[in-house]
Amino acid sequence: MPTSDYDPACLPDLLPLYYRRLFPFSQYYRWLSYGGVSKNYFQNREFSFTLKDDIYVRYQSFTTQNELEKEMQKMVPYKVDIGAVYSHRPSQHNAVKSGTFQALEKELVFDIDMTDYDDVRRCCSAADICSKCWTLMIIAIRILDRALREDFGFHHLLWVYSGRRGVHCWVCDDAARKLSVAARSAVAEYLSLVKGGEETLRKVVLSDPIHPFINHSLSVVERYFQQYAIVEQDILCSKESVDKVLSLPIPVKFHNSLCQFWYHIKKYWKYLSCSHNIKKGGQYFDKEIMLQYCYPRLDVNVSKGVNHLLKSPFSVHPKTGRISVPIDLKELNTFDPFEVPTISLICEELERPRADEAEEDDVKDKENEQEAGERRRIRDYKRTSLAKYVKVFDRFLEAMARSWKGEMLKKSGELETSFSVFLTFMSFTYT
Repeated sequence: MPTSDYDPACLPDLLPLYYRRLFPFSQYYRWLSYGGVSKNYFQNREFSFTLKDDIYVRYQSFTTQNELEKEMQKMVPYKVDIGAVYSHRPSQHNAVKSGTFQALEKELVFDIDMTDYDDVRRCCSAADICSKCWTLMIIAIRILDRALREDFGFHHLLWVYSGRRGVHCWVCDDAARKLSVAARSAVAEYLSLVKGGEETLRKVVLSDPIHPFINHSLSVVERYFQQYAIVEQDILCSKESVDKVLSLPIPVKFHNSLCQFWYHIKKYWKYLSCSHNIKKGGQYFDKEIMLQYCYPRLDVNVSKGVNHLLKSPFSVHPKTGRISVPIDLKELNTFDPFEVPTISLICEELERPRADEAEEDDVKDKENEQEAGERRRIRDYKRTSLAKYVKVFDRFLEAMARSWKGEMLKKSGELETSFSVFLTFMSFTYT
């Protein structure tokens, strides 16, 4: 990943400026407090900070947005992780009675890492990515987003680029946050198709009839497979790579001919995949191959645990310097991880002079300190490449706010009904 504008050695100098003037604390607090519908929701949330020299500090918690801001500006974390909402303040977990400190709620989360595709991508390996293999992330988002919305009925999904080689999904619906470990495991297993370690050749096994969810997933994979796998990844470019495909369960009558004419296999792929959906013993070999090469590979342990930590949106990746930013699904096909700004870039953009800066400073001086600080931060990030990603986050929060308002109205209605019943009862009592 080209990061020529970023020098990790400069991170200690850049982070204080980032947390002081650019980090979107207002939106961040608004997200994690969920409209204040549940009491102490933000206060009982765990934050984890990774400091310089890999010093790891867990069970951080904060009462207000201002308290969170001050602590992050003081500690200057290299990485921020978000954990569960607990029964007690995480910062006081050592003071509560043993066994009573429990993780109660957390967003349903998914972590998709490009390294898990190393056995099927030829362009890169390990932490490296390129525009060719990034298609795998696009496929993963399209498949999982549809399933979570249509199959499970969730609405508030925040997709976030990790800052280096993968994506995260935060399912923020009230129902999702309250899911038990067993329910989270069931969702994760439902969405998992690629199974088995390095020794397992056949990682996708389809049965007859194919489940509707898998058919939906196949419709996504098929849109990208020819260009991604056959052309860009060129998985059939040599006898070695063809042998890898042939090691999968292909019917013998095709296996023999492909071994003999492996150098013509590109011409045959379309024929093979359309040959009456070749099926033998319940096996759809062409579909299994496509899914094995392109289907999302989930770290199910991240999704199953309520108390599992996940990297926070707008955290900085220390090695690439890139900000972990929300992804606009309306522009998913054109999202380019290499265009995501680095902390170096946005700090440089921030320092560029503006003609109207002096006038705005005069306005700022007339406001109280907290309002001035918030006004300046909004003004500051809008001057940088971070602005469009904060705007995506704002739209996500606006959609959630509408559901919070509905929940508050519902609770208000229930309270009003209860009070009316009480008044009716009292009127009969004293009549």
